[in-house]
Amino acid sequence: MERRLIVARMDPGDAQSVAEVFAESDAGALPGLIGVTGRSLFHYNGLYFHLIEAETSVRERIDAKKTDPLFQDVSRKLEPYIAPYDPQTWQGPADAMATRFYSWRAK
Repeated sequence: MERRLIVARMDPGDAQSVAEVFAESDAGALPGLIGVTGRSLFHYNGLYFHLIEAETSVRERIDAKKTDPLFQDVSRKLEPYIAPYDPQTWQGPADAMATRFYSWRAK
């Protein structure tokens, strides 16, 4: 299983609106097109954390689907609520993915 964490900025008051955008999208075909099997959204002190779970690597699949109308629709709906963590370097979701440097699982 792969997990990817996207970090951005979000006003905590927008959490419900963001959740609704993803609930609508997750009920459709987009997660299957990208290979997403689970999603969790978190916020903390103006930061937004988006944990994506998949059976296989999704980073390349996300980049490949950036022009898909379903992906663009979600991105457009999120624009009022989600801002890049670092606007100077952000060009797409891959630029906002955190790098895992430690992992542990109970046996």
